[in-house]
Amino acid sequence: MRAASDFEFKNRFWIIGGMFGLAFLTYALDHQNAGAAVVEWLARLRGTEATSASYHAIFWFAALLCVMAAWIRTWATAYLNPEVMMGAHVQTARLVADGPYRHVRNPLYFGNILLALGFGLMASRIGFFILVIGMWVFVYRLILREEAGIAAHQGEPYQAYCASVPRLIPSLRPRVPSGGGVPNWADGILGEAFMWVMAGSVIAFAVTLNQTVYFLVLGSAFVVYGICAAIVKTRRQRSAPGAEPPS
Repeated sequence: MRAASDFEFKNRFWIIGGMFGLAFLTYALDHQNAGAAVVEWLARLRGTEATSASYHAIFWFAALLCVMAAWIRTWATAYLNPEVMMGAHVQTARLVADGPYRHVRNPLYFGNILLALGFGLMASRIGFFILVIGMWVFVYRLILREEAGIAAHQGEPYQAYCASVPRLIPSLRPRVPSGGGVPNWADGILGEAFMWVMAGSVIAFAVTLNQTVYFLVLGSAFVVYGICAAIVKTRRQRSAPGAEPPS
């Protein structure tokens, strides 16, 4: 598999966003919701009718996946910082081996996979496969690009880290000693606030089974992302070499 290009890495947020959009646009071809299809398939296996409780349960499961995704990404960003997480270029200056990075080399991308699984249950059956398979392939290509850059810069220490810590599927126990890093939870929340709102949209649907409520909350996630991205951009400009200190 080929590594992602410069264009793909720089525009990864919008490419992933387009993937989500395409997954939901497939409702024009396949009107059956993926989560509802699972509920009805299980009911047929049991020889019973699908119940309202079953529909709520499958979307609570989807919400749980999204909350797990938001939590893991927040934990990771608290060690990485949002400037790096939202950056347009691969950051190779330091090796982070604390927090979730002791369990998996790419916790942010593992969070993306969980998010795709959760939101896939909100899409059509075709959309589920587009979102989950598309996300897996795209993040793997991003990983190949990032790891090549870090390996070239960090050399043997990074190779030793890679030999101990799995690439994408987390180990239940830490695979390397703590590097002594301290998480900045405010930064973690700033960088991942939009993920929490996205998870909130699925929670809202699990409670109400109302698509209007779901899309209203989901739409607000992009507003939150714009606000957080503006804050991160301002911080980056203030910390740039030669920037004037605030008066």
